[in-house]
Amino acid sequence: MNRRAQAPTRLLGTALAGALLLTGCSGQDDKTVTLKLVAADYGEDSATSSRQYWDDVARRFESGNPGIKVDVEVVGWTDIGKRVADLVAGGRSPDLVQTGGFADQVAADRLYPAADVLSLDTQANMMESFSHAGQVLGTQYGIPFVSSSRVLFYNKAVFRQAGISQPPATWNELRQAAEKIKAKVPGVVPYGLPLGPEEAPAESMLWTLSGGGSLSDDVGNYTIDSTQNQATFGWLKTNLVDTRLTYPEPGRMNRTPVFTDFTAGKVAMLNGHPTLLRMAANAKVDFGTAPIPRKDGLAKAGSLGVADWMMAFKANGHRNEIRKFLSFVYAKDNQLKFDEAYNLLPVTQDAFTEMTGDGRHEDLKQFAAGLTNASFYPFGDPAWVEVSNRIKAGIGGAVTGDAKQVLEGLQDAAVKEAARVRK
Repeated sequence: MNRRAQAPTRLLGTALAGALLLTGCSGQDDKTVTLKLVAADYGEDSATSSRQYWDDVARRFESGNPGIKVDVEVVGWTDIGKRVADLVAGGRSPDLVQTGGFADQVAADRLYPAADVLSLDTQANMMESFSHAGQVLGTQYGIPFVSSSRVLFYNKAVFRQAGISQPPATWNELRQAAEKIKAKVPGVVPYGLPLGPEEAPAESMLWTLSGGGSLSDDVGNYTIDSTQNQATFGWLKTNLVDTRLTYPEPGRMNRTPVFTDFTAGKVAMLNGHPTLLRMAANAKVDFGTAPIPRKDGLAKAGSLGVADWMMAFKANGHRNEIRKFLSFVYAKDNQLKFDEAYNLLPVTQDAFTEMTGDGRHEDLKQFAAGLTNASFYPFGDPAWVEVSNRIKAGIGGAVTGDAKQVLEGLQDAAVKEAARVRK
């Protein structure tokens, strides 16, 4: 102790030297910002997991941006909502989340506006319809990541067995084709109608659009129980479900098993997105695609545009680092790499132009065409998450019970939820 008292200068010099040594060893770490990214998994198994894509993007980004690290977590679709909620509740908010919606996070005031985290070049490169769909009350928060539309898939071999020469263009033609398949190709479900929780909002909206209706109007008011929609679900019940031209309980059928049945030759027709192209080709199914059949007498029906989203959380204050990373993520080559891996459509103009003009992607052009007049879910409505959940849980009853009663119940719940979140 006496030596310490007698040699303050020497100890100070030693302390300074130690501090300098520590600074030299770890100064870069002290300045490094780590971005936490939670992303949905688009793969069917470990070999096709989105983890591979994001790890590659993160490592290449880090090599050009030594002051920023990216911590990647890829989570299955059924669990990602809970995982993000748990992180936020535990005070470990992610910086970026790539998933299916954003309005609930906007309502909780957790997100940066898109303009705060996108460079001007990246903003200008976004396709306008998707940027608009990402708005809440006129401000864009949802950053589109990938898109798709839907077409009718049909099994050509089954059609030949049933004596059907071309895919149906109208509902009555679909019903007639389904009747022939039931009569001549036993053991095959004529039309796959997945109204279970996984696909209910999309399948419902496809049918309402093809019947001249929709789930909401142009200004965001819910129209679930509209006259057109009641007629649409009444037609489905009478013409497909009651006549056993689809699964006995469509409300229990999810998209994944219906897609699997199609690739196994057990379903003749269904509405599908681009991922089914790869699945059917890998299964060596002789299939074709066509526009979604529309109600007889309807000159033109709208198509469903589906988008998944990126959102930037502001809790950690990493706005500048997020902007740099997103500029990298939305570069054309990175967008194309993801879209090509999962047969999805780009949301950036340069990637969209290249993909639709490239002969290697002829099979995607029909889906791209559907985006030109596409209608979207009411993504910007904070009530949509709960409304969507109610549709997932209950819309199947509209084709096995009283369509009017079921749709009115869903409409009433939607209106009440919208009023609650807008207070």
